[in-house]
Amino acid sequence: MMRSLWSAASGMKGQQVSVDTIANNLANVNTTAYKSQSTQFKTLLYQTMQSTSTNAQGETKPTSAQIGLGTRVASLNSNFTQGAQLANDSPTAMCITGNGFFAVQDGEETHYTRNGNFNWALNEGGNKVLTTAEGYKVLDQGGREITVPNAVEKGFTVNPETGAISYQNPDGTYTNTGQNIALYQFTNRVGLEKIGENLYDESDASGEPLPEWNTQGVIRSQIVQNYLEGSNVNVADEMVNLIISQRAYEMNSKAITTSDTMLEQANNLKR
Repeated sequence: MMRSLWSAASGMKGQQVSVDTIANNLANVNTTAYKSQSTQFKTLLYQTMQSTSTNAQGETKPTSAQIGLGTRVASLNSNFTQGAQLANDSPTAMCITGNGFFAVQDGEETHYTRNGNFNWALNEGGNKVLTTAEGYKVLDQGGREITVPNAVEKGFTVNPETGAISYQNPDGTYTNTGQNIALYQFTNRVGLEKIGENLYDESDASGEPLPEWNTQGVIRSQIVQNYLEGSNVNVADEMVNLIISQRAYEMNSKAITTSDTMLEQANNLKR
């Protein structure tokens, strides 16, 4: 009887994580470039009640009797499907179409993001530096910060194929800065470690970042200016999953109540 109590309790714990994950998805439905997550489960140990054996007539019983001891959360997997392209008036707003990630620098550390909501900031030399909303510097293919002269007010353009950066001069001509926005891919992007603020870090599961511009076999992404990638959360699907998780939680709760009732009846047999 105690097996059923602990198995149902593990189910309730697992469904609570599932509800927490769904709630986080719904909370980020309007977060730029947010990728929805789903909860994956796996079974716990099995207890063997009866092993494979032979009876008195020498006949072999082909299967054993095993009872599972519950479940636990195996992983929280991100869904990296493309989000909707949302129009934006800012020329520094960029949307990645494809599997790429921008590289941004936080001090000595490099992080990766799909959020292209960038702005200009001034560096010590008086030039404009492309940064995220949090102030992290966007990196080019050489691992350097991306800069343009401070006098540049309009005409900032990014080549969608190569990420090459140009700006417009007062006479209407364009100057190429010689810098290209870096895009990276990962062998297993689901294995990326989330650190908040729409940022990811590489991990043993994700593998090392693969530069799109010089890695063979990689399908290059494109950068679309004046657009941002929306969240890929589907509210209708999340609400359905929320109902399923809630019902599963209730069923596990009912299993605990039933086990408790049976234990109570067994205790009353002595009276």
